[in-house]
Amino acid sequence: MHSLEPLFNPKSVAIVGASHHEGKIGNIVVRNIIASGYKGKVYLINPKGGEILGLPVYKSIDDIPEVDLSIIVVPAKIAVELAEKVAMKSKYIIVITSGFSEVGNIDGERKLVENAKKHGARILGPNVFGIFSAKAPINATFGPAEIKKGNIGVVSQSGALGIAMIGKAAEDNLGLSSIVSIGNKADLSEVEILSYLFQDKLTKVIFMYMEGLENGREFMEIVKKKPEEKKIIALKAGRSKAGARAVASHTGSLAGSDEIFDAAFRQAGIIRAYSLEDAFNWVATIASSPPPKGKNVVIITNGGGLGVVAADACEKYGLKLYDDIEMLKKTFEDVMPEFGSYKNPIDLTGQAGAREYELALKRAFEDENIHAILALYCERGDAELEALMNTLIKVHKEYKDKKPALYALFGGEGTSRIVAEMKKNRIPAFGEVEDAVSSLHALYKAYEKREEEKIEDVEMDEAGIEKIISNAINEGRNRLLSHEAKEILRLAGLDVPPFRLARNIDEAVKYAKEIGYPVAMKVVSEDILHKTDVGGVVLNIDNEEEAIDAYELIMKNSRMHVPKARIEGVEISKMLPKGTETIIGSTTDASFGKVLMFGLGGIYVEVLKDVSFRIAPVSKKEAERMVREIDSYPILAGIRGEKRKDIKAIIESIYRIGILVDKFEEIAELDINPLIVYEKGAKVVDARILIKVEK
Repeated sequence: MHSLEPLFNPKSVAIVGASHHEGKIGNIVVRNIIASGYKGKVYLINPKGGEILGLPVYKSIDDIPEVDLSIIVVPAKIAVELAEKVAMKSKYIIVITSGFSEVGNIDGERKLVENAKKHGARILGPNVFGIFSAKAPINATFGPAEIKKGNIGVVSQSGALGIAMIGKAAEDNLGLSSIVSIGNKADLSEVEILSYLFQDKLTKVIFMYMEGLENGREFMEIVKKKPEEKKIIALKAGRSKAGARAVASHTGSLAGSDEIFDAAFRQAGIIRAYSLEDAFNWVATIASSPPPKGKNVVIITNGGGLGVVAADACEKYGLKLYDDIEMLKKTFEDVMPEFGSYKNPIDLTGQAGAREYELALKRAFEDENIHAILALYCERGDAELEALMNTLIKVHKEYKDKKPALYALFGGEGTSRIVAEMKKNRIPAFGEVEDAVSSLHALYKAYEKREEEKIEDVEMDEAGIEKIISNAINEGRNRLLSHEAKEILRLAGLDVPPFRLARNIDEAVKYAKEIGYPVAMKVVSEDILHKTDVGGVVLNIDNEEEAIDAYELIMKNSRMHVPKARIEGVEISKMLPKGTETIIGSTTDASFGKVLMFGLGGIYVEVLKDVSFRIAPVSKKEAERMVREIDSYPILAGIRGEKRKDIKAIIESIYRIGILVDKFEEIAELDINPLIVYEKGAKVVDARILIKVEK
C-alpha cells in the first residue's frame, strides 16, 4: 500500500474549523464531503459545539479518536498553534488556510510543518482548496459539490485555477480520478503526489498545472519511472524571461527558465500545453481514446474547404494522411457519390447526411489500414442535425475501443449543440478543426515510443580534473583560464588539439615548433573575456618570425586595452582546418541543476538562438535527439552536395560533457565554442569554464 493511501482513501476525517454558517469554507467542505457519498467517519471540530448538517460538533481535537486525515480551515495564526495537536491525531493534514509564504509569512509556514513532523504527520498545503479522490470517494474541497468520477488525475499549484478546473471538467463531462491542490508545497510536493497517481488504477491521464519546481531532479526521476500506460499533460505558467539572471556564458544567457522546463518535459516524455483550452482538449482526448495502432489518418468531410483546412493542420502537426488511393476507393466506393473524392480528405460532398456519415465511419473503423479518423461536418441549412448527432454518437460508442476517432463540427447553434452532446457522452468533439487536429497530435505524442538507454560511465582522469578545479578554488578564482578549461576537456576524453601555455617569447617559439605550424595564439587572462576585441588573438601563424611578432603584438594590445589585466601568458594551439562550428554548453538551473545545450556555434549562436537543451546527464539516444532537434540540423546531415558531418562524434562529446558536469558539482557553467565538426571527428577549439567558489 502506498504511503499516501490515507490521504486519498481515508477511513476517517476531521474538519478543524467546521463552520455553522452556510457559505463559509468550513461549512462548504463539510457539505461537499457528505454530498460526495463518503462512507468513513467524519468528525467536526469547533469550540462552539452543537451540530452541523446533522453531524455532532466536538469542541476540541482532543475529544476525537485518531483519524487518517484532518482538514484545517482556521486562520493562519491559529492553524500554526493547532498544528501540533492535530498532528497527534492525524496521519495527514490538509491546510486549506492561506496567509503563509505566499504573503511573506515564511516563518509561520516553517513552524506549521515542524509542528506536524514532530509527530510524524505530513502536510498538504497550506493555501490549497483541498482534495477530491474517487477511490474513497471523498470531495474534501470548497469547490463545486458535483465531481464526476473518471480516469483523469489533476494536480494544481493554483487553488483558484484548480476550482475552475472542477467546473470546466463538469461542463465538458470529464471524469476525475482525483484532483489535488498542492498550494505552497511546504511539505508534500508534486513528486509524492505523482508517485501515488502512478500506481492508482483509476488514473489514466494526469493533468498538471505548475508555476515552478524546487526539486526538478527528483521530479525528473519519478516521472522517468512512471508506468508506460500513464500519460501526463502539463501546463507550466510563467514563460517569460523577465528576471532571468545575468550570466557569463552563452549557455547561461540562452537558457531561460521556460526553455529548461520545455527541455525537461520533452526529456521525461511529458506533453506540454501552452493554453488551458489545449490542455483540456488533449486530456479529454487521451482519456477517452484507445492508442493508435499506426500512423495512417483519414479525414472524412462533407465540405472540401473544411477538409483542406484539416489537411493543412495535419501537415503542421506532422500527422500522416493515408494516401493509398486504390485502397481508399475500395473502402469508400459504395458510400461516395459520383462527384465525391477518394483522395484523402474523403469528401462525401454537401449532400451527405446521417446515413452517409454512418456508412463512411463504419468503413473507416473496420479498415485495418486506417489507424485514426478525423470526422468533419460543415453545417447545411436544411440538415437534419438531430439524426446526425444520434448517428455519430451511436457509431462512436459501437467502435470506440477499436481506434481513435475525433470530430469537428463547424457551424452555428445546431452544431454547437451536437458538440456539447457528444462531450456529455465523453466523445472527443470540437467546434474548431485545429482543436481536433492538435488533440489527435497530442494523442500520438502520448503513445510515442521513446527508445532509451542507460547512461554508462566513461573513462576520464577524475583526479587530474579535480586537481585543476581545486587549484583554482584555492586561488579564489571562479573562472578557469582557457588552457585549464581545455585540459579538463582533454582529461574528460574530448578531442582537444595540442596546445601549450607560453610565458615568454622563447617558450612561444619553442612550443609553436613542437606543435607544428600553422598555429593560433591567444592571450590568457582571467581579466580579458573577449580576446578578439582587444587584439589578443592572432591566427594562421606559419613560421618562427611570425610567432615572435604575434606574441609581441598580443602582449602590447592586451596591456594597452586592459592595463590592469593579469596576464598568465599566451596559449599556442594547433590551427585547425575549416569545418562546421557547433557549440556544446552547460549551465546550472535553479530547478533542475546541470543543464546541457547544443547548437550551431561561432559568432552566430546568440543571434540565431538555434539551440536545444536537456537535463544532464543524457543517454546517447537523448544526445542524438538534441542534435536532430535544431533547425539547422540539415547543415550537419549534409545539404546541397556537402558531405554528412560526424554526428556520432558530436553525440559522444555531448554525452561526455553531461557526465563531466554531473560528476563535478563545482562546474557551474561551461562552453565549448566552437567545437569544429568534420566528416570524421569533432575537435575542441575554445573553451570556458566557470566554477562555484564558496564565499
